[in-house]
Parts: sequence; C-alpha cells; structure tokens
Amino acid sequence: MLSEEQVEQVYRILSEKMPGRTKNAKGPKGQPDAFRSCISCMLSAQSLDRNTAAATRALFALATTPEEMLALEDEAIAAAIKPCGLYNNKTKSIRKFCTALLGDHGGVVPDTREGLMSLPGIGRKCADIVMSFTFGKDVIAVDTHVHRFCNRTGLTEAKTAEKTAQQLEDRSPQWAMADGHFWLIQFGKKVCRARVPKCGICPVSDLCETGPISREGDDAA
Repeated sequence: MLSEEQVEQVYRILSEKMPGRTKNAKGPKGQPDAFRSCISCMLSAQSLDRNTAAATRALFALATTPEEMLALEDEAIAAAIKPCGLYNNKTKSIRKFCTALLGDHGGVVPDTREGLMSLPGIGRKCADIVMSFTFGKDVIAVDTHVHRFCNRTGLTEAKTAEKTAQQLEDRSPQWAMADGHFWLIQFGKKVCRARVPKCGICPVSDLCETGPISREGDDAA
C-alpha cells in the first residue's frame, strides 16, 4: 500500500482536480429524510440508478413512513419496487427493517454506523452513505467506483468494499474525510474507470501502485 505521506499526496491532488461535495448533493437518490434514504439504499442493491429511481417513486407514492409501509400488503410493495429487481427479497427486507425501526428505535433512524447497521438490510456501505448525505457526518462511503480506485492505486489493499471502507477510515487524513467520498467516486467514474481507465491523463499515476493499465481511450470522454 501507499505510505502515509503518499496517501496525503493523493488526496491533495484529488482535492485540486475534483469538485468534491456539490451544492446539489442530497441524500441517497435525492430522498428528503433518513427513512426514505435507507429504503432507497436497500433498493439500489444490484440495480441501475434509473431502475432504483423508478422503484422509489412508485413505493413512496404509497408510503413514506415505517407505519405506512407496514400497512401495505407484500404484493403492493413488490409491485411498486419491481423495476429494481430482487423485489420479493427486498420486500421482505423492507418489512423487517420497518419492524425493527419501530420496535428498537421508536421509528427514528439512528445517526450512528452502529445503530444503522443494527437494522435489517443496512450494511456498512448503506450506513455510511446515509451518515454522509443525510446526517452530514465525515465518513467515506465505498461503492464499486471507490473500491476499484483505492485498491488499484494502493490507497487500500482489500478484497471487499467493507474492508476498503475500514482501511480508508484508518488511513485517510482527517481533513479529507468530509469530501473524500466525493473526490474518490468522481475520480473513479471519470478517470480510473473499470474497463478503460484513463491512465495517460491520471494526475496520480506517478503514485499509483498498479501503474498504467491501458492507454486506449485516454482522451475519450
């Protein structure tokens, strides 16, 4: 992995090249409250953004609180969220989540990682996303883009997104925690892409542990 000094260098470069948290940055999938943010995260698993958006619109047209959600029949929930896939399993997860939220937390979504992850259907990634976007906590949430970039460069050395998240928390400078997620995900989408990474124009290539992967398409959009 990169040294502590090199990690600092990478973040300094990203802070100069990437816009970070934008004024329009909202909760997961643009949801207005923590409850709907959690549900949206659950629905986004193995789903394209546009399909998740369609599912959340349909579901929240029927219910916007845990009480209202539990009042729905399983068939109604499944039909609403069908666009995001795995709708039968996700329906069960939503019901378990709402039941636990009411029974253990009085219907109030906790604002800590431990509290969020105690709820059915909420893993480390979802908890961190809700903490960052909804509660404004300084945490770096790890999705596929962040996981890929961090382990290619040597910021982390982990096989799972959850382990990547823990290593980032341990190795990232405190000043970078607030915007780190945004720098990393923006860079993973625009430069350190999955199929054709733009190694030829990468500003951190001199620090990257992997080195140039492919120069094909370096100048592509």
